[in-house]
Amino acid sequence: MTESTFPKNFLWGGAVAAHQLEGGYNEGGKGISIADLMTLGGPNHPRELTATIEKDKYYPNHKAIDFYHHYKEDIKLMAEMGFKAFRTSIAWTRIFPNGDETQPNEAGLKFYDDVFDECLKYGIEPVVTLSHFEMPYHLVTEYGGWSNRKLIDFFTRFAHICFERYHNKVKYWMTFNEINSIVHGGYSNAGVFSKDASLLEPASYHQMLASAMVVRYAHEHYPHFQMGCMISVDPAYAHTCKPEDNLEALHANNQHIFYYGDVMIRGKIPAYKLRELERKGVQLPIQKGDLEILKTGTVDFIGISYYQTSIAAAKDENLLKTGGNLAMRIANPYLQASEWGWQLDPVG
Repeated sequence: MTESTFPKNFLWGGAVAAHQLEGGYNEGGKGISIADLMTLGGPNHPRELTATIEKDKYYPNHKAIDFYHHYKEDIKLMAEMGFKAFRTSIAWTRIFPNGDETQPNEAGLKFYDDVFDECLKYGIEPVVTLSHFEMPYHLVTEYGGWSNRKLIDFFTRFAHICFERYHNKVKYWMTFNEINSIVHGGYSNAGVFSKDASLLEPASYHQMLASAMVVRYAHEHYPHFQMGCMISVDPAYAHTCKPEDNLEALHANNQHIFYYGDVMIRGKIPAYKLRELERKGVQLPIQKGDLEILKTGTVDFIGISYYQTSIAAAKDENLLKTGGNLAMRIANPYLQASEWGWQLDPVG
């Protein structure tokens, strides 16, 4: 594809997350986030989440690439590369260190003022995610993470402050990064340290409800905003032509991808999800007025992160497994893999 085939206003750029590049984890009044407690991982050993920062363990995001101190040089490099957009996130703990304060941290707000100003100086459009796997750890220990409905109030307060502060600098927003990654375990996404569906499903629901509230608020108060959702898309191929494997692939795509899109884009909880929850004996904590919020808080665009495809099989006990993003997967014999075991599938 040649450059001339792209639309005139195509936003070409790159993406990061606050906790992946900023560093300065304890500077400028910032509080401790879940990401601050994640140790280094590798192909042969998983990352660890510690209850406190332990002196003998390495936490890569504590310094990262030190964007906190070098954002001007880094953004200048992006401009030299021809970036027209820069997707990043606002660290919740820079604005509300514990997450449940009523007044924001001015030093944190000022930092993102400076970052966005630097982007705009070079004609780079900020594309900002509000929550990217770095929720305040205090909200986990004090409230149980997103399984607690109180987090909706804390998140919407955070979002409103960001909108008010940056409405003249940021047009494109996403509420939650890879909101569907909770299906692989909710510790980094939702602060729920369990794989119990009775906790994860309400947590997921609360996040989508919070997203709808924030989107609706933005549409009412800042009509120039473009509000998006962000979904991790790893389409499932059936392992064989067996009907059971194809049904498993259908279920995997519904459960892992389409449910979240149906709620945030179409504004309705799909019937297949309600039936699935009924079979599990799980009831969503739907309160009066919630469904109207979901209906009227639909997004303007879809953000997608695509790493690889997956394989679905009705019985996978004896099938070869390989590495993947957040979870081990059935190996696809038709694909090559990286040194981490992640399989490469551009066709996916």
